[in-house]
Amino acid sequence: MELGDIRCSFEFEEQARKRGAVRIAGVDEVGRGPLAGPVVAAAVILDIAALPAGLDDSKKLSAKRRAALDLEIRASAQVAVAQASVEEIDRLNILRASHLAMERAVAMLDPAPDYLLIDGNMIPANLHVACEAVVKGDARSMSIAAASICAKIWRDRHMVDLAQQHPGYGWETNMGYGSKQHKEALQNLGVTPHHRRSFKPVHNILYQG
Repeated sequence: MELGDIRCSFEFEEQARKRGAVRIAGVDEVGRGPLAGPVVAAAVILDIAALPAGLDDSKKLSAKRRAALDLEIRASAQVAVAQASVEEIDRLNILRASHLAMERAVAMLDPAPDYLLIDGNMIPANLHVACEAVVKGDARSMSIAAASICAKIWRDRHMVDLAQQHPGYGWETNMGYGSKQHKEALQNLGVTPHHRRSFKPVHNILYQG
């Protein structure tokens, strides 16, 4: 799939509607790669009569545009955001924890969806509803794009809050990813309760020597 061929549309949702689905939720997660903080997922059921203009993969949008779209989405759509903790990431592994966050977000939707569009090529094991995995779904499906935006806004704000409690790691700008500042702070300030101990840079500091 060429990047130039990818466009965000309501096509996947329309195809599901033709098959009889009524409440279609897009599901996405953010935060698999950081060294600190939870992994966060969102599930969003858009109102077909009030689709926000400019929905796209959250990574393609400016922070200002993401924040504006998050408000628009929440004003018209059904949104659920859930997380899997650092402890769960370390205990289960990041893939399973990501799926757990997705499962929790879907379970929070009330009334429940009858069809799910899941970003990626894997479907979490404990989703007891019809599902479809969509590769690069956050750039192809408006519902998944909306979920990517809501999940990223929630997680970014959470990391800014954690940065106030643990200054020096730069979480207010790196969001827990392994930036130079973050790695230097790990060496100089040590490991916090919000660090993922199973991730190699953190593990190496804990067990070096």
